[in-house]
Formats: sequence, structure tokens, C-alpha cells
Amino acid sequence: MTDRYASFVQSGAGRALVKRLGLPDPPRLRRHRPGDPLLPGPVLLGAAAGARLVEPVGKILTAAGVELRDPAAVEPAGDTSAQPAPASARFGALVYDATGITDSTGLRQLYDFFHPHARSVLPSGRVIVLGTTPAECPSPREATAQRALEGLTRSIGKEFGRGVTAQLVHVTPSGDASTLTSLDATLRFLLSGRSAYVSGQVVRIGTGRAEPPADWDRPLDGQIVLVTGAARGIGAALARVLARDGAQVVALDIPAAGDELARVANEIGGTAVQLDLTTPDAPARLAEHLASRQGRVDVVVHNAGITRDKTLGRMDVDRWDSVLDVNLSSQERINDVLLERELIPTGGRIVSVSSIAGIAGNRGQTNYATSKAGVIGLVESLAPALSGRGISVNAVAPGFIETRLTARIPLMLREAGRRMNSLSQGGLPVDVAETIGWLAWPASGAVSGNVVRVCGQSLLGA
Repeated sequence: MTDRYASFVQSGAGRALVKRLGLPDPPRLRRHRPGDPLLPGPVLLGAAAGARLVEPVGKILTAAGVELRDPAAVEPAGDTSAQPAPASARFGALVYDATGITDSTGLRQLYDFFHPHARSVLPSGRVIVLGTTPAECPSPREATAQRALEGLTRSIGKEFGRGVTAQLVHVTPSGDASTLTSLDATLRFLLSGRSAYVSGQVVRIGTGRAEPPADWDRPLDGQIVLVTGAARGIGAALARVLARDGAQVVALDIPAAGDELARVANEIGGTAVQLDLTTPDAPARLAEHLASRQGRVDVVVHNAGITRDKTLGRMDVDRWDSVLDVNLSSQERINDVLLERELIPTGGRIVSVSSIAGIAGNRGQTNYATSKAGVIGLVESLAPALSGRGISVNAVAPGFIETRLTARIPLMLREAGRRMNSLSQGGLPVDVAETIGWLAWPASGAVSGNVVRVCGQSLLGA
């Protein structure tokens, strides 16, 4: 689906009109292409006094081929109301280790770092702040200061513009080598074009089983990945991205989508499974197929979902039951059987697709919002239950994504959905796929219990 407004804005006449009238200005986003450098420029790496992550982060970024700059050796850009800094003083990312901030007075260090460089970030650049999960802080004052970081990063995501995104990454102070491996994976994802439509998010890195890949360009090499709802839209993009990253993809969809499913599977060299997940014997049949053909499944991606929209007072029971069954209950049934039969090994991944509707609600979608909020509940409850088995559980919550479904939305509502986020545009199926890909990586095992929004920092919800 073409965003004609965004195309017009990127023309010469469009840019002039947008500037004159103060209209939304969708930037051209930097998306991942194999072989691209991680960033379009160097990283300015700063840290609060007593910060605990700046040294390992410096090593991670250097190993990733990133040029680092020391704030003490950089001339500040000056008045932030002036024009952007010259190219020689601009950065692909600002990364700041705030783990040393232990009370509210220490928050001044954030201003001292970000204020002089606020206009120094290149278009589609990145801002990442590293902190400690407030619940793991040893004192109320430190927890207070660390919670304040969320307001900083969400505001930066709305202020910097030009496709710049901002994230907060909480890293457990009780971490080990796997924690640092997952920090490496998370930084590589958030700094790269893979995270183009992710902004204003809080990612928690704890402990778990995480293994660095032999080749970061193929982080899923040798992994067997099941993708449900793989025939079209986000599911098809998922299958392509995961296969590109080295996975052997088992693509599943309903029999009615068999032709489209076969095309996707053939394109990526994967296998196709036609199965209606709502039938009583579907979980057992799926488990038997995986056991006989692959012997295991390293990653399960629950993408299959439907909508049956009506306001609650006008909704018949079939619309309610079908949406809850496909979007939520089928995930539970599949998880139960695959886990019971130990087909998901130690180091496995479960990634579910939720929605911002499950966070903020949506008129005419009580059934859908209920199911997607339930997916968040599944992640929050299942992640700690499976941590002892070394299996991570996460979800993504897409916002307005350009698919055939959103193409059916009335024009004015569709335009509102596109513009009501910090990036002033809808996302693409590949944006959701890249985020799921990162959560599926073996190196991301210490990232668990997260719900990551892929919404361009939508104004709806949290």
C-alpha cells in the first residue's frame, strides 16, 4: 500500500509546503540491507560517574566496527536552536550509560551530555540510554532516578525528529556472560536499520542462555523456526527475514491460503504446513510433524491472527469466540503440547504477536484487544515459568503497519493512524519481522518477558 502523502512530502514542492504550513513531515527511514554498516556515522559514548557498563559497551561497539568518540574530546554543537552541527561533528548515535545515577541530583548529568549534542545526530540516527531496572535498585532514591530515564528517552524520541529513534535498555546488575551477549545483540539491533520503526521503548535484559553467533550477518544459522500465519502480510515478511538470517523456516497457515503459503515457502527454501490451528487435534498434529521432520523447533513465532470487528453491543458470540480462539487460546494450546513433548529445546524462543490495541484498547475491537492483551499476559506469566529451562518468551506489539488489512480502513482513519506517531508514517511488515528476528536470535536469550512496540512511538497507549 502506497503512502502518497509521504511520497509527496519527499518531493521538492512537498517539502516546501510542509515547512510553510507546519504539516507532518515523515522522514525517509533507514532500513536494514545486508552488507550495510551498523550506523551512518560514529557513536558518541558517554557515561555518568560510577557507571558500570561503559567499558563493556565500548568493547562491544568496537568489535561491531563502530567508531567511538569521547565526549571530552568533542566540541559541543553550541546553541541547539541553531542549524544542525556540521557533518564533521555529527554522530550516527548517542549512547549514554546512566547506571551510575543513584539519586535525582545525578540526573543533571543527562542534561550535560545530551543538551550540547541534541542537534548532532544524523538523520535516522539512534539514541540509547543504559540503565538499571528500578525494581533491582538497592535504594528507593536510585530506583526513582532510574525510573526517570524513561521520561527522558520517550521525550527524545518525540523531539529529535528526522527519523532519529530513542530507547532505554535496562541491564540487570546481577548479569553474567549471557547478559553481555544479549546486550551485544540488543545494541546491534537498536543501532541498525532493523529497528527503523521502533522508538520510545524500554528493553529489559536479565539473565538467561545466550550464545553469540559465528556470523552476525546470519544470526539464526542452523535454527529451525516455526512461523504461523505465514502466507501473507507480516507472516510472509517474517518468513523472508528469518530465512535471510539463516533459519530453516517451517511456514504454517490455513488450507485456504495454501497457494500463497506454498509460494512463500518455495521462495525461501522452507517447508509449508497447511493446518487450521483451531481444530481440536491441531497442536498434536503440528507436534508430530515437527518431531518427524525436524526433530525439534528452536523458535516458535505465534503470528496467526484474525479480526472480526463490531462494537461490543452489536457483536455476536461467534465473532468473540473466533478471535479469542485464533489469537490467544491456540497459542496456549500449541505451547502446552510443544513444551510437554520437549520439542522446544533449552535455548529455545517463543515470540508472540500482540498489538497496541491490547495496550490502549480500540473502539469496535473489544474481542481483538482482549485477545492481544491476553498475549501480553501470556508473555509476562510464561517467561519466568520457563526461565529455568533456558527458554525466552517475548512479544511484539505492532502499531499501524501497511498491510492489506489497514488498506481497508477508511481514508481519514488511515491517515490518522499513519501520522499519530513520532515518525509520522505507518510501518512496514518488515519492521515487525526484523524485531521478531532479533528476539529469536540465540544471542538474545537474556531478553525475556518483554513486550516491544513496533509503532513508530505511537501516541496511543503507553
